[in-house]
Amino acid sequence: MFLQKLSLTNFKNHEAGLYRFTESINCIVGENGSGKTNLLDAIYFLALTKSAISNQDALSIHQNEDFMMIDGIFCIENIVDGLPKTKDIQITCSLQRGQRKAVLRDKKQYEKLSEHIGKYPVVLIAPNDTDIIRGGSEERRKFFDGVLAQLSVNYLTNLLQYNRLLDQRNSLLKQFAERNYIDHDLLDVYSAPMLEVALKLNAQRRAFADEYLPIFKKHYANLSESRESVEIFYESEVSSADFPQEFVAARQRDVAAQRSTKGIHKDDFVFEIKGAALRKFGSQGQQKSFLIALKLAQFEMLFQQKQTRPLLLLDDIFDKLDDRRIQKLILMMADGTFGQVFLTDARPERTKQLLEHLDKEVKFFEI
Repeated sequence: MFLQKLSLTNFKNHEAGLYRFTESINCIVGENGSGKTNLLDAIYFLALTKSAISNQDALSIHQNEDFMMIDGIFCIENIVDGLPKTKDIQITCSLQRGQRKAVLRDKKQYEKLSEHIGKYPVVLIAPNDTDIIRGGSEERRKFFDGVLAQLSVNYLTNLLQYNRLLDQRNSLLKQFAERNYIDHDLLDVYSAPMLEVALKLNAQRRAFADEYLPIFKKHYANLSESRESVEIFYESEVSSADFPQEFVAARQRDVAAQRSTKGIHKDDFVFEIKGAALRKFGSQGQQKSFLIALKLAQFEMLFQQKQTRPLLLLDDIFDKLDDRRIQKLILMMADGTFGQVFLTDARPERTKQLLEHLDKEVKFFEI
């Protein structure tokens, strides 16, 4: 699978643009602020129906415009009667201010956006990935939820259902506090299914963590040359056999807090290096290796399950990584680990120098 063509209309600072990509390495170069990252974000949006940068879809519309559109052609290779056969698929994402976004496959709109997630896998390595380590548990859940959502439609369905139930239950708890009245039967309408879905998500996260950890450790050992041990621990109160009873018992506390105090939304993934917290005791280099290993493990798991290499988006990595880690990634580009790669750099000469010895097609786009 690779992205053959991309057309942009009023997407962020791109009023218009048409790009034809190579299925190998695509280098997007230009001055800072020119829109390099936004072009990567358009590719991400096309694959996952949302921006990697903005939580609000409306922020993806160019200033003073009423709509935006991203249109792309993916080339998919399948085996038919023992022979490889390619097929072009058009994906269109559009958004009108004040309306819901629309995602179309070959000009036919999806009934649910979740039907699109995972069909065109993508992995992004970006400067703000440090939030996964330095931020709170929400950032780590967001990352792993994103990995799992691309791997499993069932997981994404459960997650969306849980989040809806959580929002509805929290809204109800606030109403009870305002009215000084509790309708336990009405609360049960949301509490019972929320508990049921929490248990499903917990089982899916635990199974995923068991599979993901050895792959992650392999990539970290390669990046760090096996200098230290690392661990990821999935921590969840939902894993306790007593959690259903604890969830019910927390009702009065939930009413007082006006929110659900127990559930899968309190989970965390704990990162450790040499038995200590990575955030506190890991060096800058160790944290960078940890982050890249997280993304490479994501790439490998997607490749294993989807049987197609995800698009790899590398945003400004040559400025953020040291020479040793850059060379590790370039070696992986050279040995065929990756499929289609998109990378940004404000210094085109540096990129040309780093990639000039690769036996791969490299195409440059100046923004």
